[in-house]
Amino acid sequence: MKFSFITLFPDLISSYFNESILFRAKENGLISIDFINPRDFSQDKHNKVDLPMLGGGAGMLMMPEPLISSIRSIKSEGCRVIMLSPVGKKFTQNDAIRLSSFSHLILISGRYEGIDERVIESEVDEVFSIGDFVLTGGELASLVVCDSVARNIVGVLGNSDSLSGESFEENLLEAPAFTKPDIFEEKLIISEYLKGNHSKITALKRALSLCKTKYFRPDLFIKVAKKASNYEK
Repeated sequence: MKFSFITLFPDLISSYFNESILFRAKENGLISIDFINPRDFSQDKHNKVDLPMLGGGAGMLMMPEPLISSIRSIKSEGCRVIMLSPVGKKFTQNDAIRLSSFSHLILISGRYEGIDERVIESEVDEVFSIGDFVLTGGELASLVVCDSVARNIVGVLGNSDSLSGESFEENLLEAPAFTKPDIFEEKLIISEYLKGNHSKITALKRALSLCKTKYFRPDLFIKVAKKASNYEK
């Protein structure tokens, strides 16, 4: 799968792929990464890519021409163009799984006060937000989406079982997990985990997952409870 980052600051992103799982995925040919800088498509002699917002407002806005030209230079049939913005739909695990089926994702990282809206109207397939907060630029958000999508590509994690029972499956958070030692600083792990009865462990993890979801993410727990209620009917 190919990930193309459209960004004014490729060095902010590139180092992430020099270590660990995504480095191995790149080395093994499971993913490829490239960077397109809108400055390379600027018609300004100083490679300027931003202008003041029309109608007033603080800060500068990325111009449409360099961005659209940079997108079109790599856009091909079947690719998906993603814009990262605080105004977008909240990015979820289901989105990551769905996007992993594409062969090419183009991830646009905005800067300054954002981008000209006509870029989105003309070129973008989906707009995502990674949370209800504002960053100084879209590079971190683009990396989050790339990492989340890439780990769902067959072979990237090595062990496909690593994708089973993850948080947000069925709107539930993962149950608590433990490793050795059995006792650490007078804190014991759940004894049932040590007894080897996998059916009981599975049931216990389900119950703990429900408890954890209810405590940390009541919004998700409401969805689970509603679905269970409809199923019982």
